[in-house]
This record gives sequence, structure tokens and C-alpha cells, in this order.
Amino acid sequence: MTDDQNKLLIDLEVRIKQVMLLCDSLKEENIRLKSDLRSKQSQLDQAVEELQQLKTKYDNLKMARTITAASVDVESAKLKLSKLVREVDKCINLLKCSF
Repeated sequence: MTDDQNKLLIDLEVRIKQVMLLCDSLKEENIRLKSDLRSKQSQLDQAVEELQQLKTKYDNLKMARTITAASVDVESAKLKLSKLVREVDKCINLLKCSF
């Protein structure tokens, strides 16, 4: 081999090592990013679940407030609550019939 060929071969080896090092660092970064993504997805899932629970609590509170604010006496509140229970029962029966 000539001197020029040796230099080219050495240069090629150096570049191959550089590419391999770059590949290794990119693999590590990919692993880290996947881990971060899983963590963020978990946080998002927890936030969505908490939001759903808060919405349910809010709806329940709103309904309770409506019942207490709209009804001055206990008898009126009982009537409204009974009506709501009957509506829920109707919905449940409709659901049972459709299955």
C-alpha cells in the first residue's frame, strides 16, 4: 500500500469510529427520551383521571346545591329527589331492555 492509501484507510477508520460513537450517543438519547415519554404519559393519564373525578364531584355538588337551593322545605326536596330517582330508574330499565 502506498502512503496515500494508508492515510485514506486511517481517515476512514477514524470516521467510522466517529459514526459509531454518534450512533451510541443517539441510542442513549433515544432510550432517555422514551423513558421521559412514558413518564409524561403516566402523568397525563393521572391528570385525566383526576379531572374526571373532579368533574363528577362538581356535578354531584351542583345537583346537591340545586336541590337545596331550589327547595325551601324538606318536603319539596324529597319530591325532587324522588323524581330524580324515578328518572334514573327509567334510564336503568331502558338500558336493561336494550341488552
